[in-house]
Amino acid sequence: MEQGKKEKLIALMVILPGLIIIFIFYYIFTGWNFIISLTDWEGFIPSYNIIGLKNYIQLFHDSLFWISLKNNILLIVLFVPGVIIIGLLMAILLDQNVKGEGIFRSIYLLPFSLSFVVTATLWSWMYSPRDGIINFILQKMNLESFQQGWITSPQLVMYCIIIALIWQFAGYSCIIFLAGIRSIPQTQIAAARVDGASNITIYRRIILPQLKASFITSFIVFMCFALKAFDFIWVLNRGGPGYSSHILGITMFKETFSFDRFAYGASYSTIILLLSMVIVIPFLLRIYREK
Repeated sequence: MEQGKKEKLIALMVILPGLIIIFIFYYIFTGWNFIISLTDWEGFIPSYNIIGLKNYIQLFHDSLFWISLKNNILLIVLFVPGVIIIGLLMAILLDQNVKGEGIFRSIYLLPFSLSFVVTATLWSWMYSPRDGIINFILQKMNLESFQQGWITSPQLVMYCIIIALIWQFAGYSCIIFLAGIRSIPQTQIAAARVDGASNITIYRRIILPQLKASFITSFIVFMCFALKAFDFIWVLNRGGPGYSSHILGITMFKETFSFDRFAYGASYSTIILLLSMVIVIPFLLRIYREK
């Protein structure tokens, strides 16, 4: 066998298992989930009796769906810009040739390296109304009037979740932007300094305009996470109090596995997939066009 054909055969044998696994566990099960959403399957005995779009019609008339969607939108609107801005500021600070940059980088990334179960448990202790560290500090500072129920308050719980998620993802965002900053040719920055440009001018006129790819990547990554966030909120407070921190993922899980409404839960899953595709497909099209 020729050397070229042999290399192609080896490459195919390496890639093929991955393609088969992706095809089975993503495309086939996604299609299966959509079929389930068109049935009346409830309970532990599978039912494939097709009822059309009845579950979707019911879903759009379900107030819990709109509460969950509203919370997901709030998560996107506050979490995504927040984590991008803080990550960018941290990257700019690290780019100032500070001593011990590697240590700071590790500290920034540490929250991201922890599982959501760990960080959610940590924040649930901090937010605890009775013995949480936040209310304790406020008490020691004689600021008892600012003490709150935090995650037990329907008005505050989503904001508490967003702050905790920004804390966890800011380091990852920082690394994305730091990589973008470090990829800019130093000759451009050196030339600007020779011309007497200040640091602010250099960042505003040279660096930030060239971070477009970092902004797009961060936006897509964090947007997708905001749509499918589940484990952090579930461990923190199960989507409570009441339905006040339910997002689509939480509602889907409860409909499917708590109430055994598998078909109805599958319709939630399909909606989440469609929302993710609305975000991801334009991004992929943009990348392919640039190539």
